[in-house]
Formats: sequence, structure tokens, C-alpha cells
Amino acid sequence: MGANYLKLSNCLLNKRNRSQLFGTVIINIICISHGIGIGWLSPTLRKLQSTDTPLNIPISINEISWVDSALCLGSVTGNVFAGLLLNRIGSKMCLLLMAVPHTCLWLLVYFAKSVDYLIIGRYLAGITGGGIYLIHPLFISEISDAHIRGTLASMVMLSINIGILIGYILGTRLAYHLVPLIVVVCPICYFILVLLFIRDSPTHLIRKGKIMAAEQSFRYYKNIKGERDYLIKLAMVEFNYIKASLTNEDNVPHEVVLKDFFTREAIKGYGMAAVIIIANQFSALFVMINYMSDIFANSGSTMDPNTSTIIIGSVQILGAFVGTVLYDIFGRKALMVVSTGGVALSLAAFGFFTHFTGIYDFTAWSWVPVAIMAIDIFLGNIGLISCLFVLMVEMFPLKIRNTATSIAIVICSSLVFLILNIFPLCMAGWGLPATLWSCAAITAICFLCFLFFLRETKGKSMLEN
Repeated sequence: MGANYLKLSNCLLNKRNRSQLFGTVIINIICISHGIGIGWLSPTLRKLQSTDTPLNIPISINEISWVDSALCLGSVTGNVFAGLLLNRIGSKMCLLLMAVPHTCLWLLVYFAKSVDYLIIGRYLAGITGGGIYLIHPLFISEISDAHIRGTLASMVMLSINIGILIGYILGTRLAYHLVPLIVVVCPICYFILVLLFIRDSPTHLIRKGKIMAAEQSFRYYKNIKGERDYLIKLAMVEFNYIKASLTNEDNVPHEVVLKDFFTREAIKGYGMAAVIIIANQFSALFVMINYMSDIFANSGSTMDPNTSTIIIGSVQILGAFVGTVLYDIFGRKALMVVSTGGVALSLAAFGFFTHFTGIYDFTAWSWVPVAIMAIDIFLGNIGLISCLFVLMVEMFPLKIRNTATSIAIVICSSLVFLILNIFPLCMAGWGLPATLWSCAAITAICFLCFLFFLRETKGKSMLEN
């Protein structure tokens, strides 16, 4: 029975899929490390504000806001640089370059004497994160088969969430200077493994006119060794189809012109990408993680912040894992509909509980906010979070995919920065209940858009428009 399972086309350990899985696992090492950097900061900020701070003096609230927002600014920078470099130097070189700013982050953390070190370090970490969110989904979509593409691409967010939980634990349990000494090993190992085992995608090599190298890359990722004639013939038919889609009769790559960005399919892609980005950001999923302590304090919860953080971190991993398992079974649309609908209801429920906490004594029910947030984060991660980058790549036509995806992710990262700054102002001006109800209403509208207009991309060939 086990041998028959390994022969299934959607089994990740199928002989044809092993190199694709191996490559995905390698590049996700930097995702885990990036997640550690995000999660580690949350419990560490309390240490930095105390009299026992490892810096020269405790940091202020204003300085904390700069440390938080530096990641978003770096992410936008990373998106832009990745978008500019990806088509020029290829995915392998871009993957290698991402290790550099992330290594610098941990060196700056270790040697930090003032908050300026941390602000610069977080900015550099954002550059790596911005690169991850663009390069990884595009690279995975170009090396993977259609029936496992969703599973492999969604491992990006699963890996980041695993890293975030590890970061929570390390920041809570270990001394400040010990963490960077341990974690700096991750980007170094990642760099070495990418250098040794990752090749540029066949699609990129064809676009550069390197047909022989593209064929070798294709065989490498499809794990075709050439021991059987029929496998070689099948591989060549598939490879020639890819080549024909990207080049003319003389094997000269097609040029992208301005009108390619204004086709019917491109405009449809822009519209749905806009809805996906709005749903992802106005669902307040990322904001709730960043302002978790303040939200719990306003909701009436009396649970220990560190315990709550680790619970939510574990739920993030569970949600991302469930999404990873289900993407190529139920498809993207079903998960996005369930995710947005569930998040809208959770936000509304959280708002109502917080509203009535100010009227009635809910001391005995202080666990409810953590439970509602756990449901919210779980449902958000099975679709809105993990599916974001999978769908973003699959929305756009082949010729403009890299450029359009890059622009969409830059807009998404910019919106993160805006929402992080607006959300506390809304909580102060409107109150937490009204802020959550507003997010719930926007998410509910996006739910209707997904229900009626989102096109299913499960099993879609990356050569289709």
C-alpha cells in the first residue's frame, strides 16, 4: 500500500516530485530564520524596555514604533529590489543574496549598543522578508508540477509561522546575546545549500535564451535521470511545450510590451489581486499579532501575555499546516471562502465580547478573547495568509507574471506599513469594538467577492493565462 501511495502524482515523495520538494525545503530555511526574527522581538521588547536592558539605556515607546515599522519599510525595499533583479540575474542569485541582509540582522542584534542597531537590523530583515514573499512563490511555481504547486508554495508561510513560534520561545527562555549566536547559523547553512543544490528555473533560463541549461534544469527538478527512453520522450514533449510558449520559432524569447499589461486577462488579474490584498490586510490578521498585548488588555483578558503569545503561535502553525495539506485537495477558492467568512465572524464576535466587557463583569470568561483570536488566526492562516502568495502568482498571465506579482506584493507591503500605523489610532479614536467591526465588514465584502468571482486555479498550468 505504501509503495502504491508513493506512485501517486500528488505524493510529495513520488520519484518525480522529490527534487521539487528538496529544493522547496532548502529555500524555506531562510523563511524559518526570518520567522524567528519576527517572533523573537515580541518578548524581547519587554526586556529592552526594562532596567535590565542589554542596551545602554531602556528604549522608549516612540523607539519601539520605529523598530516595528522598520521591518515593513525594509519589506517594501526587498520587494522592489527582488522585482528588479529577478528577471536580470535569476532566481538562484536572488535566493543567495537574501542570506546577506538576514545575516547582518543577527550580527547587529549581537553587537547592539543602542536602538539604532535594532532599527537598521529590522530594516535589513525586512529586505529579506520582502524578497521571500516575491521570489519564493514565483520560483516554486516555475519548478513544480501543477498538482503539488499549491502544497509546495504554501510551505513558505508554514515555515515562517514555525520560525515565529521558535522565536517566541527563544525570546522568552534564552538570554538576549545567546539567540543571535544560535540563529545566525540558519542563513549561513541556507546560503551553502542553495549554492550547492539549487538551479535557476527552466522558465528563467529559456527567457534568457539558455535552452540547453534550461533542459538540464528541467530534468533536474523533474528528477529524470535518463535511464528509460519513454521518460526522456515524455520529458522532452513537456519541455518543448514550455519552450514553445516562451519563445518564437527561432528560440528567441518573447518580448514583453506595454499592451501585454492591458489584456482582458491581465485586468481581471488586477481586480482579483486587489480584493485579495484588501482581504489580507483589512482582516487585521497581521495587526492582531503585532498588537496582541494591547488587544488582550482592552478585551479584558487576564491571561499571561507570554502564554497567550505561544498559544497563538502554535495555532498559526496548525492553520498553515492544514492549509498546506488541503490546497491541492479542495482548491484555493474553497479555502479562501471559508477563511474570509470565518475571519469576518470571528472579528465581529471579538468586537461584541469587548463591547460588553465594559458593561458586564466577564472576569470568569477572560479565556474567551484568546479562544476567539485563536479561531480567527487559525481560519486566517488556512486561506488568507497562506494562500496569498500562491494565488498572487496564479492570478496573472504568463508574460507579465513576474512584473505584475512584484507590483502587487509591493502594494501589499506598503499597505502593511499603513495599517500598522492606523490601527492603534483607530483603537484610540473609535475604540476596539468599532475597529474590529469595521475590519469584519470589509472582510465580509471580500468574502462575497471570493464566493462569486474568484476563479479556481487548482491544477492550472503556469503556461496558461
